[in-house]
Amino acid sequence: MKRIMEFFRRNPALGGLIGLYIFLGFLSDRFLILSNQVNILRQVSTQAIIAFGMTIVIISGGIDLSVGSVFAFSAVVGASILKQGEVLLGILVAMGIGALFGSANGLLVAKGKMQPFIATLATMAIARSFTLVYTNGMPITGFPRAFGYIGRGEILGIPVPVIIMLVVLITMWYLLRMTKIGLYSYSIGGNEEATRLSGIRVDIYKIIFYTISGILSAVSAIILMARLNSAQPIFGLGYELDAIAAVVLGGASLSGGTGGIIGTFFGALLMGVINNGLNLLDVSPFYQQAVKGIVILLAVLLEKKE
Repeated sequence: MKRIMEFFRRNPALGGLIGLYIFLGFLSDRFLILSNQVNILRQVSTQAIIAFGMTIVIISGGIDLSVGSVFAFSAVVGASILKQGEVLLGILVAMGIGALFGSANGLLVAKGKMQPFIATLATMAIARSFTLVYTNGMPITGFPRAFGYIGRGEILGIPVPVIIMLVVLITMWYLLRMTKIGLYSYSIGGNEEATRLSGIRVDIYKIIFYTISGILSAVSAIILMARLNSAQPIFGLGYELDAIAAVVLGGASLSGGTGGIIGTFFGALLMGVINNGLNLLDVSPFYQQAVKGIVILLAVLLEKKE
């Protein structure tokens, strides 16, 4: 019993997921059906991909508050090109915007010696302003039919967004566990000065971490654009908070040095199951944020308990 409790203490999101599945399975006869489970994964995919990028930033001791705004700006710029029928170019430009803002965040933190919270708070405001100016507050719609396959298509019955999410999951897991980039993210988050003194170019790796976060925000934006066949200037509002919550629920510490992609996936899935379950139970949207907040608090308290 002690080992079981220790396991769930180290994996609060997984423990919460098991509890929620049991609870919601009893309360709703629609929750456990296959179509609903596929729908949960489809809905979670965009948030999870952003959270995967946030994971490597938080492990390194940073934070990225700009992901939601970068998501939106990448979407509208890419959408304006997609509207002209240039699918590949639109996707590449959207990802380029994400990489540009991510590297800018990294430069501000690494070379400008700014606190990550302040630096990314500033770029969050800048990217959101750019989005509204670029679109004049209006949505962009009307993309080529082929582009919609990214958001609404299926391969062997599995939604394409879910497949993309799993590919990113595996790629990020490999990056964190099997490469120097991942090794140094843990090292920098655990003790930045010791890492620097050991000869590691900490500044370069910080820029890489934030660039990855920006690119994955853009990838997520591409999926949502394809699913909705539009790019909205209000895209991404609050996404940074959901991404941070998923990472923390997955067992990462905001002080850096701990965490993992699998834990983040379970954290994002937990958030998605909460949303889905509350909708099935006809709980007012006004209460849903409070419920998610309580779950996050309980998970963090469980993780901290000795």
